[in-house]
Amino acid sequence: MRRLIVQELITVDGYVAGPQGELDFFDSVSDYSHVDRDNLQILEEVDTVLLGAATYRMFVQYWPTADETVATMVNTMPKLVFSSTLDEAPWGTWHPAQIVKGDAAAKVADLKRQPGKDIMVWGSLSLARALTRAGLLDELQLRVVPVAIGDGRKLFPDDLRRLDLDLIEATPYPSGIISTRYRPRPA
Repeated sequence: MRRLIVQELITVDGYVAGPQGELDFFDSVSDYSHVDRDNLQILEEVDTVLLGAATYRMFVQYWPTADETVATMVNTMPKLVFSSTLDEAPWGTWHPAQIVKGDAAAKVADLKRQPGKDIMVWGSLSLARALTRAGLLDELQLRVVPVAIGDGRKLFPDDLRRLDLDLIEATPYPSGIISTRYRPRPA
């Protein structure tokens, strides 16, 4: 069975975005090269990326023309965009993403039963929350950025039931980012 991995950049005080969704805390680190190399290895075992509409809109402004280590892999990997408002999801000169409407949890549960490699959610806070709430999370990867912003949007909503996690790996990078990988503990 395929695994669902949620990967998020997060501040040391637990926020994935500022109060208005701003991501300027990313700029507190200038060197993401170690994170990119780590992601290249992780993406070898991934064949599908899941995005929410807001993250798609942000990513499509950057990745199709990016000149970074992971850009080719990001651009060529099949992407599903969960949206009730988008009708298409072009990706520059690359193959467009597929739009998925309806119940994200049902679609992802079906994807997990199909043959293939792992499935990755990048950012996409609402989608990550919905899939976690539905019990579909197999691995949580947090890239902890060494900055505290004091207020913002948390990864987990206040109404999430308890989620015990086992640490799989923790890797510090010279940039100050710490990469952590967790597996939900069976109930």
